[in-house]
Amino acid sequence: MSEQAWVGVEIGGTKLQVALGNGAGELWYLGRQRVAAEADAACVRQQIVQGIQQALEESGYTPRQIAGIGVGFGGPVDDERSIVLASFQVRGWAGFPIRDWLVETFGWPAVVCNDAAVAALAEAHFGAGRGCSPMFYMNVGSGIGGALVVAGRVYRGFGRGAGEIGHLWVDYCWEEPWPEPRRWRDLEAGSSGWAIERALARTLGEPCTVQEALRRLEHGDARIQVIWHQAIDRVALALSHVVALLAPKRIVIGGGVSLAGDSFFAPLREAFARLAFAPLADCDIVPAALGETVVPQGALLLARHGLDRLIFGKTCP
Repeated sequence: MSEQAWVGVEIGGTKLQVALGNGAGELWYLGRQRVAAEADAACVRQQIVQGIQQALEESGYTPRQIAGIGVGFGGPVDDERSIVLASFQVRGWAGFPIRDWLVETFGWPAVVCNDAAVAALAEAHFGAGRGCSPMFYMNVGSGIGGALVVAGRVYRGFGRGAGEIGHLWVDYCWEEPWPEPRRWRDLEAGSSGWAIERALARTLGEPCTVQEALRRLEHGDARIQVIWHQAIDRVALALSHVVALLAPKRIVIGGGVSLAGDSFFAPLREAFARLAFAPLADCDIVPAALGETVVPQGALLLARHGLDRLIFGKTCP
């Protein structure tokens, strides 16, 4: 096999994905591993090494045929230094020089960026945001993230991230217990998959996944309906702020919670229409097109073209 390939990696809080492809929308290999709840950063790094070794073995590629590696990381990253600033789901990542580790471990050029920004690039180039500029991408899964793409490039502010819609304060937390002084709740704490499941367990008195809640919602469970619509209303409120500030042509939403389909998008569009700044309330809100491959696809794109061509802000004058 003589064709050159790139490696794309998604490092999430609950999953790790490794892909091989051409960075132009073609995916030649995709492997997925679960990240255990008790895993720390060192465990995940070991999984990355194993996942890439497996990808090469199963695809028939050799390390010499790999032109570079791109990573979408589930947390804020310092773009200029490629240092992890924080991980809200896996301990041990804060301050870690992830690009340097990748180069030392594999010997390939490496590029690292936040996973939501990487996913936004993939949807803008290959998915539901293609041909739309500006486009805002939002992920509603175990966490909540976002990114603004303009003319095919993602905005990263002064180099430590932008578009962090999950950390907009959206309401006051009346439930107990809630650690002081964080009585005001950000969107991720109120509407992420984990937050919804915590609210369900508190209300129902037993564990309940989002998937199970949706099945019960179809049968008219009023308690679940309240929790579900409150979570969606918070998303609509946050998006109304995004639209008022940035006026994107289209909003693309991915992530596990959004896979509920019409049960998610219908009430979201209805709430958004009520809350959005009227002249901009006709903003298109659509589901992401690339599904579980979105971050690996974006990571491959990033590996092939690099930060300078795909992001703008302080690091790209």
